Amino acid sequence: MPLRAKVASSVSRTAAALSRAAGRGDGSVIGGWIGLKIDPDLLRNLAAGRAIALVSGTNGKTTTTRLTAAALGVLGPVATNSFGANMPTGHTSALAKAGATPFAVLEVDEHYLDRVIDETTPRAVALLNLSRDQLDRAQEVAMMAQKWRTALADHPDIRVVANADDPMVVWAAIASPHVTWFSAGQRWHDDSWVCPECGSPIERVGGDWRCTGCPLRRPAAQWTVEDDGVLDPNGDWHLVKLQLPGTVNLGNAATALAVAAEFGVRAVEGVPRLAAVTSVAGRYAQVERDGRNIRLLLAKNPASWLEAFDMADEAPTLLSINARDPDGFDTSWLYDVDFSPLRGRSVLITGDRAYDLAVRLEVNGVPFRHVRTFTEAVRETPPGRLEVIANYTAFQDIRAELDRVN
Repeated sequence: MPLRAKVASSVSRTAAALSRAAGRGDGSVIGGWIGLKIDPDLLRNLAAGRAIALVSGTNGKTTTTRLTAAALGVLGPVATNSFGANMPTGHTSALAKAGATPFAVLEVDEHYLDRVIDETTPRAVALLNLSRDQLDRAQEVAMMAQKWRTALADHPDIRVVANADDPMVVWAAIASPHVTWFSAGQRWHDDSWVCPECGSPIERVGGDWRCTGCPLRRPAAQWTVEDDGVLDPNGDWHLVKLQLPGTVNLGNAATALAVAAEFGVRAVEGVPRLAAVTSVAGRYAQVERDGRNIRLLLAKNPASWLEAFDMADEAPTLLSINARDPDGFDTSWLYDVDFSPLRGRSVLITGDRAYDLAVRLEVNGVPFRHVRTFTEAVRETPPGRLEVIANYTAFQDIRAELDRVN
């Protein structure tokens, strides 16, 4: 690297280490921010010489990134932003911290994908899904699909691994010369009833979909989830044993294997590596506290709440909602979530916007109790399992109370 980049990389690592030592966080943002101030081309310089995969989408980025890094580890050391800092500052910090590695897998915020593609020249890009998120500041879903489509058109050499079940993702990726399609099933359809190409209705029959006004339709997938395993492009089925809950994570595993295959990793080699992933930046972590087995689930938008209800056991459940800057200040998205799967459970609510959640649960006919703190929730729950579902800052608050579970 140029001398300036070497200095910037060193300072980035030092700043991140000092942040961790001072208890101010994991340093995954501040290190990159300072490094980029010293050398604005630092991310480009750090990416040079590495074979890189980028993972982007509204939901599932962090988990799929962790699983992909595990599978790709078959080939050698892999740099990754494992704590979810998914903007250029986080990417810069992760690559600086890792030092010289032949591979990198980076989670990328969907708004920044075009910029990060330009600066890292990835070998492969995984496109997971697109749905509404943070209504007061996120771009509209079709606008994001157009942004992805344009970015990929400017980089025709990229190997794209894309979700065949999401019409918005298919439209963004379909013109790329090198596309591998995966199918993991899509439960959330409310952001893709209208064709992004012509505006006609999209018709769904079973797991298939097609536009009623133009040729856009679901492509055949080379990687598919089947029962409790994954079917690869050769027709071979692989049993996938994960320590992560829910069918959605089986889909994330299929995506990870498809991305790793673009680097030459055979599914039979990658599958055993996936079982080593137990928790992702606190997501899915299980903690014993006062006779309760507490499991943490992150849900930040309607699509991810739907998946969280699928993952959670039939057990007492704590819901926590904040509306701080990282969450988005608009909580009207709560009315896009169907909370009826919680009927019959003991439900507790907390968080800065617990009363907004209370009104929503009343509308959905879900009985609940309000608790002011996480400690009170634990005290009010009988010994056994306690499921905790929280949006971003509420999740981090609870992690902090549980001593930063990783």
